[in-house]
Amino acid sequence: MTEADFVAALRTLPLHAAAHDLRDDTAHLGDLILTKDMIVQGVHFLDTDPAKDVAWKLVATNLSDLAAKGATPVGAMLGYPVGEDAWDRAFLSGLDVVLRRFDCPLLGGDTVRLPVGAPRMLSLTAIGRAQNAPRRDGACAGDALWVTGTIGDAGAGLAIAQGAAGPSRLLARYRRPEPRLAEGCALAPVVHAMMDVSDGLLIDAARMAAASGLAVRVDMAAVPLSPELVAFGHDALAAATAGDDYELLFACPVDTVPPVGATRVGTFAAGSGLTLVQDGTPVPLPDRLGYTHG
Repeated sequence: MTEADFVAALRTLPLHAAAHDLRDDTAHLGDLILTKDMIVQGVHFLDTDPAKDVAWKLVATNLSDLAAKGATPVGAMLGYPVGEDAWDRAFLSGLDVVLRRFDCPLLGGDTVRLPVGAPRMLSLTAIGRAQNAPRRDGACAGDALWVTGTIGDAGAGLAIAQGAAGPSRLLARYRRPEPRLAEGCALAPVVHAMMDVSDGLLIDAARMAAASGLAVRVDMAAVPLSPELVAFGHDALAAATAGDDYELLFACPVDTVPPVGATRVGTFAAGSGLTLVQDGTPVPLPDRLGYTHG
């Protein structure tokens, strides 16, 4: 069963109205925003990734979902498999740093004993508060598509973590992503739809368009690339199909100037599907739009 098949099956179960039919990354319970992410050894982090960085990534990926709703963190609940003592202690040290960094105190959670040789599977539930939480399904025909920051750095960082030569900034973008909490709070009142870029710019743009019942066109020439990524040798297509960026992707009226630094990368229109252009000229879709489970 694929991830999509499983989620579709979950929709046949009793769902709370706050779940929005499981078509968003968060649940909205009054002004509380709830999200849960898991990271798995060998899937979301490498055996060689330091435990302190894994703790950072676990928290940051969850807080990125809160950022996409313009939410301020309230706290988090941890699900943790206790195993190797040295790794566990290093993880706890890293967890302390990241929770303090983003003012997200621990509320509780659960622990289990990790079987010898089993991959680590870590879980966090993050809770935030927002007065105006945009969903991913609110884009309107004619809206512009924008993204914060630069795209593709984490994908290059993964290659560096796997042994390629490259700058430490790119490696840090993979191991220690920065949730755009301040940007999300500033954007929430003015956008029609917003989500974070976790699986790749192209696949997440396509998801926003599908959720909104629209088509989206992305201009590959506009995809923002860092100087380090260009020097590393990754082009816009490699960047736009890489994951783990945790920038904010948002739709807003074409005449709106975003209150944060961002780059316009596309346009929504009536219809369906994703199309790509390069300086106005259509280009074919790649075989892979981004990361998918299964």
